[in-house]
Amino acid sequence: MEILQLKLDSLAELPAAAKKMIAATTGKKKFAFYGEMGAGKTTLIKALCKELGVTDPTSSPTFALVNEYHNQKGEKIYHFDFYRIKNETEALDMGCEEYFYSGNYCFIEWPEKIPNLLPAGIVKVNIKLNGLAREISVGQ
Repeated sequence: MEILQLKLDSLAELPAAAKKMIAATTGKKKFAFYGEMGAGKTTLIKALCKELGVTDPTSSPTFALVNEYHNQKGEKIYHFDFYRIKNETEALDMGCEEYFYSGNYCFIEWPEKIPNLLPAGIVKVNIKLNGLAREISVGQ
């Protein structure tokens, strides 16, 4: 089920796109981000975190696997990057299921590395490069 289609021609459009995504997915807190290297997954997640009130610095958790941020209400937001894992066992060993079922926002980069561990009802965000523009589809 497709929820939203966005086309971004510049980074200046990211805050509005993040606002639309959060509004279109009310009640959903688990997001899987698909796209090639350099498509803008981390950049979009940073904009979503800002929209959710995160004031902490945000960055890709490529080496740590997960970063924890807090918003102005004290809520936790988890940002995963599974690019470097070799198998799903590594994700299980770091306790990913506890994070996924915590009730907090979870933004997951490289979810194709852990297809059997993704929670049911996860929002799928596909980012495609089209020249300098980004085409983002949000669905389930």
